[in-house]
Amino acid sequence: MTLWVNTKRVMRAGFVSFWRNSIVSIASVLIMTVTLSTLGLLFFMSALLQGFLEQVEQKVDINIYFTTRAPEENILALQGELEKLSEVESVAYVSREDALANFRERHKDDYLTIQALEELGGNPLGATLGVKAREASQYESIAKYLNDRNDLSQGASAIIDKINYEQNRVAIARLTDIIDGAQKLGFAVTAFLIIISVVITFNTVRLAIYTAREEIAVMRLVGASNWYTRGPFLVEGVMYGLFSALIALILFYPATVWLGGVTEKFFGGINLFSYYTSNFGEVFLMMIGGGILLGTISSFLAVRKYLKI
Repeated sequence: MTLWVNTKRVMRAGFVSFWRNSIVSIASVLIMTVTLSTLGLLFFMSALLQGFLEQVEQKVDINIYFTTRAPEENILALQGELEKLSEVESVAYVSREDALANFRERHKDDYLTIQALEELGGNPLGATLGVKAREASQYESIAKYLNDRNDLSQGASAIIDKINYEQNRVAIARLTDIIDGAQKLGFAVTAFLIIISVVITFNTVRLAIYTAREEIAVMRLVGASNWYTRGPFLVEGVMYGLFSALIALILFYPATVWLGGVTEKFFGGINLFSYYTSNFGEVFLMMIGGGILLGTISSFLAVRKYLKI
């Protein structure tokens, strides 16, 4: 019973200290709100970029372009061989006739291209095989398998004209590097803001300790425990983090509503608002936990340094 009474008194004292130092408390809350908002934005951007990269990887495949003289039975035989590989998910065959029909459909509004095609007097396009791997990392082994088949790409009997794996590999690698760089920059900015928040909260609690120095002296005289004396300042730090997290969560709602359409357009159909609402529980726990942890650590460091008991 005594423990519960003391806990309530410590919490009440922390609330009183928070509101009594309202100006510096607001400053701490604002700085911490910026930090937590940046952390939340980093979380959103990481999810968006990762989702975008996964969509790009799903659309990437290896296209094998055959010469116009390649016999169809040889192409179908290669298709059967590829389908037996454990890395291959599917192989789509596009005949020369289908390739020509698709080309005409894509350029039906381009008169000069269609006219040039007509002047050729034949079908200049070869058949293709589109190979889809089970995982993006397996494309390299599939490409190696094809390159090792010298009978298909070299000599008078060669039927393969080109394999576009290298172009796709470079594009994916560059996109991955850009995303990694953006994430590293985001982490660096967040770390910088965390340091600023800790310093601001640290000084706020130090000021609160100085303001309450007479009360602390009285507590010592009457034999108050260390926990009872330090507790209110730790509660104050928790309140900084809690209020900051709640403000950031509230600000995320209109921000994600406004950015939802933009992200859906530029990130392949990923709506930021939908992501926020569907993952609200995870975001809520991350923000509240991060805010409380940040406030508690800052207060603990200040209490440990300036409240010698």
